[in-house]
Amino acid sequence: MTEQSRDRFRTAARAEQPDPVLLCLLAAAEHDPALDPGDPGEPPGVDTLLAACEAAFDRHAAAVRAAVAERSPAGPEETAALLAAVLGGRERFHGRQSDYRRLESSLLPDVLRRRRGLPITLSLVWMEVGRRAGLTVHGIALPGHFIVAVGGPAGGEEYVLADPFHGGRLLDPADAERLVAAAGHDFAPALLTPAQPLDIVLRVLGNIRVWASDRPEHARTQLWATELALLLPRHPAQLRLERAELLVRMGDFLRGSAEMDSYAQILDAFDPDTAAKVRQEARAARHRLN
Repeated sequence: MTEQSRDRFRTAARAEQPDPVLLCLLAAAEHDPALDPGDPGEPPGVDTLLAACEAAFDRHAAAVRAAVAERSPAGPEETAALLAAVLGGRERFHGRQSDYRRLESSLLPDVLRRRRGLPITLSLVWMEVGRRAGLTVHGIALPGHFIVAVGGPAGGEEYVLADPFHGGRLLDPADAERLVAAAGHDFAPALLTPAQPLDIVLRVLGNIRVWASDRPEHARTQLWATELALLLPRHPAQLRLERAELLVRMGDFLRGSAEMDSYAQILDAFDPDTAAKVRQEARAARHRLN
């Protein structure tokens, strides 16, 4: 991805109302070098990718609108069932355990093409299709398993929970509690608060980073996911150290050690012991230049 494309991602992340779908599409474009021919300005391939995804979302939204016009669902439960029938049923958007082992499951264009993905990327499909069809669908960031709420939990309105990973299966409160418990957490009603757009993007990029970190040959994928996360207005400071260590691992010892020193300066104020360890890593990286 060119610097212009990175600027486009940075600008979208700082919009008054960030669009998580656009940001995830731009992030996915980073993975495909064919979309970046190296010409000045925005690579035309990126815009082609965005246009194709927009068209796919519009097709699915049109199918949902037609189903709404035909069935006139009364209330969020019937609306969620309708979405499940169209997206999970006819269009076959769902996930399987094997999808956790595939990078494509975190890349939204591939999810649209394959109809397969992780809970969070499938939930993004539901959210965007719902929005374009005039329906209220929020993302719910349960620990370990992202789901959606059809209706308005933010405003105290009636809503139901659905699991796009399992084709839109409706969930009752006990189901949600079991999902949270399976991830090793205690359930609290606050967990059903709609997820913030940038938190969704950070979680998608985190999934990509975790996938790549288990596969050393994909260090470059981990690097771009980390660098995009650092462009978000809010991100864990630890990502700066992750980027520095990745640069060293990939042979860029000078830049990596410089970033370690910079991160150590941040740590000095509240964690001097860790700062000293990071500086030691930086010295070791510089020694590898000899």
